Amino acid sequence: MALKLPRSIQAYFDADRDREPDAVAASFTEDGTLKDKGKTHTGREAIRKWMTEEGKQYGYTVEPFFMANENGKTQVTGHAVGDFPGSPVDLRYFFVLADDKIAELEISV
Repeated sequence: MALKLPRSIQAYFDADRDREPDAVAASFTEDGTLKDKGKTHTGREAIRKWMTEEGKQYGYTVEPFFMANENGKTQVTGHAVGDFPGSPVDLRYFFVLADDKIAELEISV
């Protein structure tokens, strides 16, 4: 059975899978933040640039397989496979949603 994700989170994973930086950025609020690899990217333009660079650096797929809600955050765990160091790995995505958009996302191992 497929995991039923909230619409904005599903939009993020769909855009990531399709390597669509504009669509990834559009899934965030105007001043949304994304934290990945120790860096914080704030605003849609910064998030779009982050996604563009990630797409150039590595080829990968992520398959979400677990979701839980705790303390106002939605945690999604996804199995990531690709040509990056340490592949494959299960990544944890911590989402804070606002008005059907992503206000905050932190990605960690």
